[in-house]
Amino acid sequence: MAFDFAGRTAFITGGASGAGFGQAKVFGRAGCKVCIADIRADAVEQALGELRGEGIESHGIALDITDREAFARAADEAEGVLGPVTMLFGTAGVSIFGPLEKASYADYDWIFDVNFGGVVNLMQTFVPRMIAHGQGGHIVNTASMGAFFANSGAGIYSASKFAVHGITMAMRDALKDYGIGVSVLCPANIKTNIAESVKTRPEKYAASGFAVDEREIAALREIYSHGMEPEELAGHVKAAIEENRFYIIPYPEARGLLEAKFQQVLDALPPPESDPEGQAKRNEAMTNYIEARRAMDAERYGKSTR
Repeated sequence: MAFDFAGRTAFITGGASGAGFGQAKVFGRAGCKVCIADIRADAVEQALGELRGEGIESHGIALDITDREAFARAADEAEGVLGPVTMLFGTAGVSIFGPLEKASYADYDWIFDVNFGGVVNLMQTFVPRMIAHGQGGHIVNTASMGAFFANSGAGIYSASKFAVHGITMAMRDALKDYGIGVSVLCPANIKTNIAESVKTRPEKYAASGFAVDEREIAALREIYSHGMEPEELAGHVKAAIEENRFYIIPYPEARGLLEAKFQQVLDALPPPESDPEGQAKRNEAMTNYIEARRAMDAERYGKSTR
C-alpha cells in the first residue's frame, strides 16, 4: 500500500536550511503541512517565506532541541496550528573537529546533546502522540556515513551518529505494529551550512578543547559546497518512505568503504560450523529468554517484545 503524504503534518528539526529545508520543500510539495523548527529565528522566517511562496502550508518555531520543555511547547504549537504530527524528521545536527585527545567535556556535551539528545527529545515528545493519533506515519532520523566509520578528528561527531543509528533501529522495531515506519538517513557530503554550526554553540558549552577559526570554517564550507543538493537528498528520503526502507544511503561512492568495513566484521567471526555444542547451548538460552521476556512484557505492558 502506497504511503499517502497528502494532508499529513511533518515536523522537521533543522528545517530552516540545508537538508532539513530540502525536506520541507519536497514533502510540502508532496502535500504535507510542514512545521520547521530551528535554533535560528531569522532563518526560520526566511525559510517560511520561501515555503509559503510555493503555496506550502507551513509554520515555523525557533527551538533549541536540547530544551525538553521547549520541545513540548513546540509540539503543542505545531499540532494546534497544523494538526496531528504524523511525520518526524530529526535532521538538526552540529559538528566540530579536532584531535580527540584534546576534546573537553563541553565538546562531548554539546555534540551529544544536539545530535543524539535532539533525536531522543524529538521521539520522546512526539512518538506517544503519534501512537495516540492512530494515523500511522513515518520517522526519519539523520545519522551520517560517520555512523559506520570513526577517526580521531571526527570522533565525537561519529560517536553521536553511531548512537542515532542505534536508537533509530530500535525505534523501528518498537513501532512496526503501530503503522509507523522508521528510517535512518546516512548521508555523506551535503550542500549545507553545518560548517557554521559552531556559531550557534551556546555559552554553557563554550569551553572547547578545539581551536576553530575562520580558516577551518572556510575549508569546510568549500567541501560542503560540492555536496548533494538538499532537495535531491530529500527525494531519496521520500522514495525510502514510500518503500518503508530502513537505510537511506544514496551515495554510490560509499559502497566500497561499506563493503570493506562489513567484510572486516564478517572476517572476525569463526567459521559457521565451529563450536556446535556452544552454539546450541547459547541459542537455546536466548530462545528461552525471548519466550520469558514476551510473557513478562505481555503481563506488564499488554504487549510482547519480538
